[in-house]
Amino acid sequence: MTAALLWLALIAAVTGGLWGLSRRPPHVTVTREVPGSGFEGGGLPLTVTVTVRSRRPLRVTVSDPAPRGVVPGHELTAAALHLGQTTQTFTTTLRLNRRGHFEWPGLDLAWADPLGLFWQQTTLPATTAVTVYPGTHGLLLPDLLRPLLSEGTLSRQLGLDDPLSLRSAREYVTGDAPGRIHWRLSARRGEVVVREPERTAASSLTVFVDASAGGSTFVDSAARLAASLLREGQTLGLPVAAAAAGQVTPAGRGTDALHAALHLLARLEPDPAPPALPATRAGGNLIILTARPSADLTTQALHARATASRVSIVALPEGFYLEPGEQPRRQWAGLPDAVRDLERRAAVLAESGILVYVLRGNQSVLTLAG
Repeated sequence: MTAALLWLALIAAVTGGLWGLSRRPPHVTVTREVPGSGFEGGGLPLTVTVTVRSRRPLRVTVSDPAPRGVVPGHELTAAALHLGQTTQTFTTTLRLNRRGHFEWPGLDLAWADPLGLFWQQTTLPATTAVTVYPGTHGLLLPDLLRPLLSEGTLSRQLGLDDPLSLRSAREYVTGDAPGRIHWRLSARRGEVVVREPERTAASSLTVFVDASAGGSTFVDSAARLAASLLREGQTLGLPVAAAAAGQVTPAGRGTDALHAALHLLARLEPDPAPPALPATRAGGNLIILTARPSADLTTQALHARATASRVSIVALPEGFYLEPGEQPRRQWAGLPDAVRDLERRAAVLAESGILVYVLRGNQSVLTLAG
């Protein structure tokens, strides 16, 4: 009986000692080294350094879960029986699967006595943020974006047509837009003639995304298209800016202006608020991306044309366009009424200097103006 009590007392003492060892957590510091931004579909180098200090022997498990949308190449988890100070470094590649701004969660820490009887856990703060810019793709845009001039002399070939400023009239040739036909002069001459407008230089490029009508699929596609247009504009030497949801980024030719625009597009989400076009820089080129162009948006585009060299409305009705690499598919529904109305008014809008592009059927965003 006495021996049994002694054994029980010894077991209780050992158990109490183990419980006492596991009460206080070890001292853990974490540093993450990762670039603050990257493009959707790409990757970023990630280095995580974990330092554990403890004067007591402990079993320690450390895991560093990444936010959804960015995925490490391998799981960042380590477990060991620890005493003293230990530093471990993880190096991997962070895959950027989805556009957005991701706040990195804290580190998950679990510790226990050497026998692993009493486990406790906590989350250590380790603030890190990664912004994933929309992916970009090559574009065929001879009429929508090219040619643009930020500086230089205008000619009959270079610059943007200004339908409000007539230079001359000439005989109609195959391929001329019907909206350019000068009906009164054609009736007087007895042959079809078209207007030959003056050309103006674009001083900037602003891409506006209307996120009020489309869902998340449209917003993702529009963000990728907007990012592609902005990078094309910067390549041409134009000051670029992005606008959406009541925000507009500063226009500029440098990488800071482009990154600010991409940062806005990375955070873009569907917004039920009515669209509001930003003030357009004099002589600029304004491109509007929308899923269902409302009458109010068209009216705002007409007002913006008072200062802009060109305004383009690009309608991307959901289910009627192809992303790069996407296979053609059957179309089971007709275009939304707002898009059909925009098509009917395209010729009238062209007279006022507003170009209309509607992606229907299985047209790709790669060839908006092909």
